[in-house]
Amino acid sequence: MTERTLAIIKPDAVERHLAGKIVQRIEDSGFQIRAMRLVRMSKRDAEGFYAVHRDRPFFKSLTELMSSGPAIVMALEAPDAIKKWRTLMGVTDPAKADPGTLRKEFGQSIERNATHGSDAPHTAAYEIGYFFAGIELI
Repeated sequence: MTERTLAIIKPDAVERHLAGKIVQRIEDSGFQIRAMRLVRMSKRDAEGFYAVHRDRPFFKSLTELMSSGPAIVMALEAPDAIKKWRTLMGVTDPAKADPGTLRKEFGQSIERNATHGSDAPHTAAYEIGYFFAGIELI
């Protein structure tokens, strides 16, 4: 089943000039990029986006990271896009990620792990809508 997911190239990866390599891996893995934008989230934007984690101990540092510089947000489409993107990214902790995954290759720590991805269809719908109006999706 074809579905969509949100992908973010986080500020830590953009800062290290890894965006092109990550986008190339996305395309090489069979995803269609249906929308893409360079954004600079404010602290408030990041807090809104990650509101589901508000009570977690990492919320403050996560929202600080995500508002620290430009990020690239994308709506990706593919069969089983959510699972496929999460597999390509690898687990959150780059030290525990499988070889060949984006986080293993480009991540520096649990927070500075280069990428973000939706974890379920309802999350993907919310997250895509957070950054893109329907008319912007191809």
